[in-house]
Amino acid sequence: MLKYHFFNDYSEGAHPALLEFITESNLSQEEGYGNDRVSMKARDLIRQSVGNPKAHIHFVSGGTQANLVVLASMLKPHESLMAAESAHIHTHEAGAIETTGHKINTISSENGKILPDQIRFIMETHTDEHMVKPRVVFISNSTELGTVYTINELENISKVCKSHGLFLYMDGARLGSALMSQASDLSFSDLNRWVDIYYIGGTKNGALMGEAIVINNSELARDFRYHLKQRGALVAKSRFLGAQFAGLFQNDLYFSLARHANAMADKISAHLGKWGFSFLTTPSTNQIFPILPNAMIMRLQELYGFHVWKKMGHESSAIRLVTSWATQEEAVDGFLMDFKAMID
Repeated sequence: MLKYHFFNDYSEGAHPALLEFITESNLSQEEGYGNDRVSMKARDLIRQSVGNPKAHIHFVSGGTQANLVVLASMLKPHESLMAAESAHIHTHEAGAIETTGHKINTISSENGKILPDQIRFIMETHTDEHMVKPRVVFISNSTELGTVYTINELENISKVCKSHGLFLYMDGARLGSALMSQASDLSFSDLNRWVDIYYIGGTKNGALMGEAIVINNSELARDFRYHLKQRGALVAKSRFLGAQFAGLFQNDLYFSLARHANAMADKISAHLGKWGFSFLTTPSTNQIFPILPNAMIMRLQELYGFHVWKKMGHESSAIRLVTSWATQEEAVDGFLMDFKAMID
């Protein structure tokens, strides 16, 4: 039996405070489909936290559902979207976007981020009605490789989008971890300024399930509930999603949970770096990708759970270690102790 696993950041259930919020409203009679008092309170707390009193906020069950609904609502039948090759919508959503009839124009990226010049290139090479018409740029923060966007990077991407009439959408499954990263200088106010729609991930930051879609562009907010209904995302008892976000955004719990997840990953990466090991991408969030000898990986897998991410030649591979809001420091210390014993 494994001592502990670092497969993902959603293996645990929910932070106890969120369960209390769910219980408090469990027996009260409320309106359905997000019109309940609990969800309204959650929206007010989120608007206050992100600093946009005009934001349109909707709760959905998970990240894939958020991406599917948002992107389907933004695109006409002949339009496409751009995303990094490593983007979740391209690699791990079973073609959900493609089922809506939309092409993903993929962009090669070693660190999970895309560049303004790559957006310009796609726009320059899609010239007429014989091709799809790019309309949306999709980015993730943090990315699938644990990297984060800076203010300057986000601003430059947004300016290119605006100059070409493109919408900018951010997948925020791990947005808490990204914003709390020591490598990040972004805040919610920057997202309000530069991003048309983003979502705040709860599933991977302490909630049982749920994401909060934040629409800054009022043009895209029009008829959004129709898109939710068509995609099965307008939940009758959505107050249980709202209750969790009310808990997350009361007393800054959302941010403290993300800081803890990052701190646990930082501790692992600091020790592995000190012991001479390199990383696929520079560690900055709760996902880290150390490069280890294959023989050592096999020994570690006897004790701990994690994904082998990418082969790095014949003798080594990059593994992915993910910490969460609930990762115990004792588990991290145990991993480091066992790791050190293997290299001594």
